[in-house]
Amino acid sequence: MSKSPWNLPNVLSLSRVFLAPIVMVFLTFRINYPVKPLAALGLDTGYGDLLAGCIFILAALTDTADGYIARKHGMVTNLGKFIDPLADKILVIAALISLVELQRLSAWIVVIIVAREFIVTGLRMVAAAEGVVLAASRGGKVKTVTQIIAISLMILNIPGGLFAMGIALFVTIYSGMGYLVENKKVLMGE
Repeated sequence: MSKSPWNLPNVLSLSRVFLAPIVMVFLTFRINYPVKPLAALGLDTGYGDLLAGCIFILAALTDTADGYIARKHGMVTNLGKFIDPLADKILVIAALISLVELQRLSAWIVVIIVAREFIVTGLRMVAAAEGVVLAASRGGKVKTVTQIIAISLMILNIPGGLFAMGIALFVTIYSGMGYLVENKKVLMGE
């Protein structure tokens, strides 16, 4: 298989970078005309929310697809190792900032989520400098799934979204602490 950096998995990862601002546009330009079938179900979801939610979910699904394709077909590249986690963070942070702007989410929640990402990324950088690779943990994967579900519910303005975000926040903190505890020796230079 091709080791070109412009392979399908990397293009999928890059698509998340370009889809993130589109999610923000649809969500924050307040295209609030209610989606009648959803309104009939008692949901307060406007067309902007629906478009932003669909694009966000599609972008999130590319994360699963790019990793699967890259591993299955031997298309793992340095560009992919760089852009994949970066694209994930850009997509999630863009959606979270938009939700804060819409006053659907408190800024302190976003600060905790972003801080966890900085801490784990910094830990990975220290480990890499020591020749240690920190693979994604199971907790990190669960964190990503819970965040995607919670953000999707909040974008679509579905009841229970804030509760789901509370669960995602707990998992985010827990998985971040897990990285620190499991890699204490790397951090302390032991």
